Amino acid sequence: MKRLRIMAAALSVFAAASFMPVPSAAQTEMPAPRVALVYTVTTPELKADVERALRESVGRNVELMIYEVSDAFNEIRAEDYLTPHAAALIAGTYMRAVEDGADAVLSICSTVEDVAYAMQDAARLVGVPVVMVNDAMCREAVRRGHTIAVAATFPCSIAPTRRTLERAAREAGRRIEVREVVIDGGFGMEEEEFKRLLAERISAEASDADVVIFTQGSMAYVSESVSRALGVPVLANPLFSAQAVAEALAAKGVVAER
Repeated sequence: MKRLRIMAAALSVFAAASFMPVPSAAQTEMPAPRVALVYTVTTPELKADVERALRESVGRNVELMIYEVSDAFNEIRAEDYLTPHAAALIAGTYMRAVEDGADAVLSICSTVEDVAYAMQDAARLVGVPVVMVNDAMCREAVRRGHTIAVAATFPCSIAPTRRTLERAAREAGRRIEVREVVIDGGFGMEEEEFKRLLAERISAEASDADVVIFTQGSMAYVSESVSRALGVPVLANPLFSAQAVAEALAAKGVVAER
């Protein structure tokens, strides 16, 4: 009789558990990830491209936190040098985004890539990744070829991108050759004229390139046409940096791996 009572109690517990409500998808859904975007120079088109790339890579519900630090870029461009003041402005903006609750920071300006690189230890300390805009793109370029053309409209973006390329090559155990092509004044140029001039200059100054990278996301809109004209791959952001943000968030468990 005692054994029957125990079995009956166990069955009642099992039956009650069977009818427990199952959490809905809405109840189990992860909170919306918050991504801080740190710009220096920008355009409405660039902002739209970055937002679209992040929503495709991270998810439609990603919350974007916008920071613009144009003073830092203007100072770097005027001095032709990453001044301590400009570096502090950028680094401070990264940390302000952390204070504001960002899950990740995307540093969009290639000119301040050295600041983002220098902040990697701090990012690990606070548990908020600072994604360097051209890091993933440079790693892909190193995988694709030996001779890499680096094209820009702002001269001050060339050297930081070259350093990112060289770090990627060293970590991959590869030797690379870098060709630099600057279309000074190309920012804001009429599209067809810009495409023609860019293709001509790369052909003249980097005809042996296996792959071309654009240092600035603002140049991405001509990447496909320039690639067709040159017959080599042309890599541009924000595609690679958006994917890097998604991977960083997945590594934190903030979003599911895609």
